[in-house]
Amino acid sequence: MNDLKEEFWDRMDDVRTAMLGIRGEGRLVAMSPSVDDDFPGKIWFITARGTDLAKATETGPKPAQMVISSDSAGLFADVAGSLARSHDREALEEAWSFVADAWFEGGKHDPDVCLLCFTPQEGEVSVTTTNAVTFFFELAKARVKGTPPDAGAQGVVRF
Repeated sequence: MNDLKEEFWDRMDDVRTAMLGIRGEGRLVAMSPSVDDDFPGKIWFITARGTDLAKATETGPKPAQMVISSDSAGLFADVAGSLARSHDREALEEAWSFVADAWFEGGKHDPDVCLLCFTPQEGEVSVTTTNAVTFFFELAKARVKGTPPDAGAQGVVRF
């Protein structure tokens, strides 16, 4: 398997929902993450200016937490990092989607649009197979060999 950090970034393209929050506040909210090769090491979220996350970042970056549990991407992670507001129009263009468009009447130019940038620092990451055939092959192989199946990789990743 590839390096766990590389595997994390490869699979983030297929993640549709992540839980995001300010560290220490104990409340995480479901958000749609966006990654783009033009902005390596960054995960983008679009929200409204009046949300708790947008308000929390008004005065500058905050320590944050992102949790991912995605069977379809085979990615499970609990990542600490920083969350900051961004005014980068190019990043907003790349992060914009039909999902975001449904929330804002004025589209990406709606004055209520707030772009947030999560910069991961360190986290526990697990990657698993997303293919049922491969999974059952691993189970069968393990049974024949008398060893545990290869269920993927897990470890601490420093971004």
